[in-house]
Amino acid sequence: MTIGVALPLDHEIDGTVRLAREAHEAGLRSAWFGQTFAYDSPTLAAIVGREVPGLQVGTSAIPVFGRHPLLISSQAQTAQAATGGRYHLGLALGTKYLTETGFGIPHERPIRLLREFLTALRQLVETGSADFHGELLTATTPLPGAVPGAAPPVPLLVAAMAPQALRASGELADGILPYLAGPRALADHIVPAVTAAAEAAGRPAPRIVAFVPGVVTADAESVREKATEALAFYERFPSYQRVIGLSGGTRAVDQAVIGDEEAVAAEVARYRDAGATEVVLTMTDLGGEADRRRTWKLLGELAND
Repeated sequence: MTIGVALPLDHEIDGTVRLAREAHEAGLRSAWFGQTFAYDSPTLAAIVGREVPGLQVGTSAIPVFGRHPLLISSQAQTAQAATGGRYHLGLALGTKYLTETGFGIPHERPIRLLREFLTALRQLVETGSADFHGELLTATTPLPGAVPGAAPPVPLLVAAMAPQALRASGELADGILPYLAGPRALADHIVPAVTAAAEAAGRPAPRIVAFVPGVVTADAESVREKATEALAFYERFPSYQRVIGLSGGTRAVDQAVIGDEEAVAAEVARYRDAGATEVVLTMTDLGGEADRRRTWKLLGELAND
């Protein structure tokens, strides 16, 4: 199992590079970037990966609504070439609220769109060309679509947790990026579903990259209060409500890992035992810089055990 962190997106690019270098020096294996309406995450990942050799970089995750496989392929392949093969692309279904509010387009038939998007994108990252004609999108390459040096093919991961998304991801992607899915949900629902779909499609066992809010701190109560507020946003979406319930919780903060080194290490081990191939801690700066460094130190030690 490898261990990484999600880097905050509230720094200037030079500051983000410094954080990534610090993470790498602490022994962490990967740095991940979310996709909002601000930074372009593949570009940021390409810069960071170029500046910090040896660090795996990834996007978690770009919604398929409002994007096109040809454009995402160009971004992802460019990041792969820039980092010498250390880029990982995460895709997401997005939410009705953000899709319709931000892009002004209907959030309709998300699973169908995900399947078509992955099918076309797979052709592009593996062959540099596409000839795909689906119900919801078309992707063809009248001009070459391969980026020199973009090897191996960019891994395709999906922020999937619900049954239909897990089935599509198992059949068409290389793995999944569950968030706020605790060990119980992973072991009982998520890992079996995506693994069975991959096996049925004749694909390799999928990567399970579990994203987990976590902080090593001596002031667990204060940090938990901050996490409760920061994570409340996710409680408005049915997909997160469902996975939080399957994990045995009622609030998003119930899936946060907050405590001393022993407590956090034990929780990371629970994710491994539940089937996670990789654990990425998020929101590690909630308790301040000292706690963040303390958290990264522990994760680096765990990564190199």
